[in-house]
Amino acid sequence: QNEEEWDFVLVSDHEVDSEKEIKRNKFLDELSMKGFTIKKIVDTKLFYGIRAPQDIFWKYQCLLTNPNSKRRNFSAYQNVPVTTRIRVVHFILQNTVTSDLEKLQDLMKKKVFEAAFPLHKEEKITTILNEKWARWSVLFKEQPIEEIRGYFGEKVALYFAWLGWYTYLLAFAALAGLATVAAGATVFSSSQVSKEICDANTTIMCPLCDQNCSFWVLSDTCTYAKVTHMIDNEATVVFAMFMAIWATVFLELWKRERATVVKKWNLYGWDEEEEELALQLINDSGYKCWQYKHSYFYSTVILILAVLMIMVLIGIAHALVIYRAVAVALFTQSDVELLSKHADTIAVMTGAVLHYITIITMSKVNWRVALFLCKLEKPRTSSQRENSFTVKIVIFQFFTNFSSLIYIAFFLGRINGHPGHYVRIAGHWRLEECHPSGCITDLFIQMAVIMLLKQTISNIMEYLIPWISHQLRKKKKPNPKKPNGMLGEEEEEDDPCKEQWLKNYELNEVDGFSLFNEYLEIVIQYGFTTIFVAAFPLAPLLALINNIIEIHMDAIKMVRLRRRLVPRKAKDIGIWLQVLEAIGTLAVIGNGLVIAITSDFIPVQVYKHMYSPCARENHTGMDCSTGYINNSLSVFHIRDFEDHTRVLPEFNGVHIKECRYRDYRNADDYTYTIQFWHIFAARLAFLILFEHVALCVKLIAAWYIPDVPQKVKNKILTGKHHKLCEKLSTMEYCTEV
Repeated sequence: QNEEEWDFVLVSDHEVDSEKEIKRNKFLDELSMKGFTIKKIVDTKLFYGIRAPQDIFWKYQCLLTNPNSKRRNFSAYQNVPVTTRIRVVHFILQNTVTSDLEKLQDLMKKKVFEAAFPLHKEEKITTILNEKWARWSVLFKEQPIEEIRGYFGEKVALYFAWLGWYTYLLAFAALAGLATVAAGATVFSSSQVSKEICDANTTIMCPLCDQNCSFWVLSDTCTYAKVTHMIDNEATVVFAMFMAIWATVFLELWKRERATVVKKWNLYGWDEEEEELALQLINDSGYKCWQYKHSYFYSTVILILAVLMIMVLIGIAHALVIYRAVAVALFTQSDVELLSKHADTIAVMTGAVLHYITIITMSKVNWRVALFLCKLEKPRTSSQRENSFTVKIVIFQFFTNFSSLIYIAFFLGRINGHPGHYVRIAGHWRLEECHPSGCITDLFIQMAVIMLLKQTISNIMEYLIPWISHQLRKKKKPNPKKPNGMLGEEEEEDDPCKEQWLKNYELNEVDGFSLFNEYLEIVIQYGFTTIFVAAFPLAPLLALINNIIEIHMDAIKMVRLRRRLVPRKAKDIGIWLQVLEAIGTLAVIGNGLVIAITSDFIPVQVYKHMYSPCARENHTGMDCSTGYINNSLSVFHIRDFEDHTRVLPEFNGVHIKECRYRDYRNADDYTYTIQFWHIFAARLAFLILFEHVALCVKLIAAWYIPDVPQKVKNKILTGKHHKLCEKLSTMEYCTEV
């Protein structure tokens, strides 16, 4: 091995005769007693190169690779992959305790050490990663997963293998979404329903506000109606069912892909808990195993605090509802024609921007709360800690991202009352109403704005901030101080390590959550792509474009802009698979609810089969939805307006006595008509049928596609048979002797 190969570098400020220097020397002395070689280089900072002794890697191989070995093969450690060397050294550094009972993490909090990182090195594998992965010119080429594994470890390699597989299968979902929108734009754009709205120039609608608002003509919303029926049609139902099946097939095929990869990497028998115990014993032979513990008291406290946090997030969604209600009232009464004419749409779009801002803000709050709850839980191992944190942050982020969408999808326009008896906020502002052609366009706009903002602003910032930070760190180079002492060996005037260490130090910091953040970002995107996809069929296309860019943007950040991640071993994507399966189930429920409740699909079908001219007579040449719009609008007598309502009684020179509004109510006492209950029963029946069929199809798909390919199963079986045969032959030899 090259004597100038170093496993880790520690960095600290220049501190002379201070408490920090004493603490630093105590930690370095502990490492020296464990046989570590330490090299000190003085520049703008103090750099300490750390190289582990050969004995550590022999122990690692004995404990985990070859437990029957009886002799010390000191050359064997040379065959240990660099990723394993870094992982072992990192574990020992993190768990070395000084005489003051302080670990490296404690010392870094007290600024005794500023940074600790493994080194990026100029070698063949980094050249391959730079040429075939970390550049924009290879945007549509296959990722070098083996090289990623060889440099960043199995955990990072599995993440990119999963992301690549997800992106590949998104292409099919994106094509289906485009086909749905295309069908809506061509086949359904000239639908009878939107045509009736565009021709309804004599249908007078009730005012949108209480003070000095005039009546309006239904045909004014012709464009809005056409957009609505472009996404709210029969093709949407088929697409929603397709996406439910797609989500299942994606996960089942990923399980097969993962099984093939893990077998190839020989990780089937690897046990994370066993490895952590082995590393603890290598670090301290007297280590006492930390037993599993469970506290019902702490679990209750965590549950209560988590529920309180969820209530806060739901409260924020309510605040957005209040904003929209107030905004609609103010925009409608505005003197600016653009605002007053498109009050609903502008309120929806500005509400979506506010929702995006709350997502950005609350994500940071959610992070801190989840970390605090995780500390209360006191998980035993690092994997348990990560799983516990993952569950909490995913739940909080779900409510942060989707609470407002849930309101728009399932409550908007359904709890607002009716003219003469509106539900009001603080007894003043009316809740929003749905457009006469349905509420699904509001959901479409909200999702489009949030996804576009998340995938443009967030991605630009995600790339620009590390790039700018790296450039600033490179420029910020004060004059180096003179050397003032070495540890281990003399420093030459132009030490060959100095440039490499400085170059790595100038890169952006990484932490244990760097990869976690990438997972979380894509999982939230997966939620947007599946849960309400019936209302926004273009979501898979946006996700596909984002992921193609994301893969190579992450690659550039990892290889060129950030310090080297500590490689970690893994044989799957962990608890994220369960999270994805839960989202897949929610997607079936969510899309079923969108079609049953948000969409106008069910009311139109009920009208066609029970109330249309086709139901009463045999009209073969007539579109059965003829007359639907007039049927879906109730009549309100303006004499029944509330006392404080001030409307302009004349419209286009005509004195108005009654107006129309979207609902199924009687004209005399405003109670629900029998048609309302027919539609309600049909919605419920469709929801039950859709979800049962979709879940059955999911179960059949999961059964039909084995998690592990037969080829992999046979290789494992052959391996077991071979081992048993070897043992049997050894036993027979011993018996003969």
